Amino acid sequence: MPFAMGILGGSFDPPHAGHVAAAVAAHDQLGLDEVRILPAGQAPLRSGAPVAAAADRAAMCRLAFADHPWAVVDEREIRRAGMSWSVETARELAKEFPAARRVWILGADQLARLDRWKDVVELCGLLEFAVLSRDDLPAAPPASLAAVIRLTVLTAPAVRVSSTALREALRRGDSPRNGLPLAVARHIDERSLYQA
Repeated sequence: MPFAMGILGGSFDPPHAGHVAAAVAAHDQLGLDEVRILPAGQAPLRSGAPVAAAADRAAMCRLAFADHPWAVVDEREIRRAGMSWSVETARELAKEFPAARRVWILGADQLARLDRWKDVVELCGLLEFAVLSRDDLPAAPPASLAAVIRLTVLTAPAVRVSSTALREALRRGDSPRNGLPLAVARHIDERSLYQA
């Protein structure tokens, strides 16, 4: 069987339990050999730059996934100048791992707006997608991509947490421990991240 690689991108500002749950679901349900965790330098569909520095976000990703030896933090997007276009990363991974099965892992909210991604038809040809199903959002691609996308729907227990809400709680001085891996929470405290 060919090497099977998952790809989980995002700002990871901060990485939280939902990110870990998505990676675990994809790893277990798709039989992946590894999942690449790709913190974005600047995500095209996100308004504004990440709050935490790239080095802190990469460090938090390593801490969040430390219990999963199959998770590999890949810093190529934070080292790349300009926008972090997924298609550029997919092209690079296709050259580096031409025989591998490559699966981009995303949430239903991202899938719903996948048609806004740069060169998305080319992207669909370079890899498969796996979407984490959520009760309140359909796990279906935009109609314009239905003929070109290869999509698997993953199932996992609902994790109601968002990086935006966590940053806001931390800015207020709250300690949102239940959404953050403990080591990530410690890093945030030690580095005084997300404080007003």
